[in-house]
Amino acid sequence: MFDHEVVGNLHIHSLHSDGGADVSQIARSAEKADLDFFCLNDHAHMCDSLHLEEEGFYGKVLVLVGSEIGVRHHHYLAFGLREPVRENDLQPQEVIDSVNAQGGLGFLAHPFEEGMPFLEKSIAYTWKDLSVKGFTGICIWNFSSRWKERVRTVLHGLFFLAFKAETLRGPSRETLAVWDELCRERKVVAVGGSDAHGSYLRYGPLRLTPLTYDCLLETINIHVFLNRKLPRDLERAKQDIYGAMRAGRLFVAHDGLYPARGFRFEFLSEDGSSQHMGEGGGLGKGGEMVIEAPREGEIRLIRDGKPVRTWRGREAVYGVTETGVYRVEVYLRHFLFGWRPWIFSNPIYLQRL
Repeated sequence: MFDHEVVGNLHIHSLHSDGGADVSQIARSAEKADLDFFCLNDHAHMCDSLHLEEEGFYGKVLVLVGSEIGVRHHHYLAFGLREPVRENDLQPQEVIDSVNAQGGLGFLAHPFEEGMPFLEKSIAYTWKDLSVKGFTGICIWNFSSRWKERVRTVLHGLFFLAFKAETLRGPSRETLAVWDELCRERKVVAVGGSDAHGSYLRYGPLRLTPLTYDCLLETINIHVFLNRKLPRDLERAKQDIYGAMRAGRLFVAHDGLYPARGFRFEFLSEDGSSQHMGEGGGLGKGGEMVIEAPREGEIRLIRDGKPVRTWRGREAVYGVTETGVYRVEVYLRHFLFGWRPWIFSNPIYLQRL
């Protein structure tokens, strides 16, 4: 049983590329955010090496080192590398193949982001080649990308800074539609991340850091399920976390709205077997989807990309008679801003025996 839930933040940049702090400083922010681990994804084209020497435990927080590969387009979040993958003239498929050749795993990063209209002229680092194969999954929810897309003026910036957690958009419809379609063909794991840089912006004489590490490491996290407590041994801990990520035993949550520890989603079949997030199996004679949330919200069950049922509360049970790819979304109600996106599970894949 995968009873041990650990929480981590992906896609963090440090001083090794275009971030604003070193690893030990970021680790202190992670400890404040009550994270169990985080992963650096510094830009490959800005780094002289992977800096694997930075991996390890900093207090109670595990630091893992990955890479963000890509320059103008086709950014790829890679994990479990032994040596750098240099973009140079590599095509997107060649980047994916190079990561796989090292036994690594990887995710398409912010594939449909729109960019910030204010100051950055809506420059976006999108993923244009959707014919690629062999990637582990997609980063469906990137805090920094979704936050900056709405900043058009100084006033917009001030407003969305004041209410950055409450007003954040969920994963884009385009991202979810592509992910749902891919999941009907094979397992495609969803992750989320902060894309934390901790860097400052200049506007005239002003210089400020709108999104600090302290802020961002409390936003879009992944909640990973292990079959044992996170080992204090680096190699064993890395193997456990990357193994769970590869398997899709995780959900994505905006912990800045409310801590999502305790969310559960599983299929209990009539024959007594069970399937958890990221797993697949036969439907058999049917069974029940069981959903538990740590706080009352709106629970939405999705099958093959289409809504099946909605509940209000903390628990939901749904009798399953049809095969398909089932996943869950949970929304929290805010008294000013209405229903806000909170939790997005990885799917359970049910097939007819």
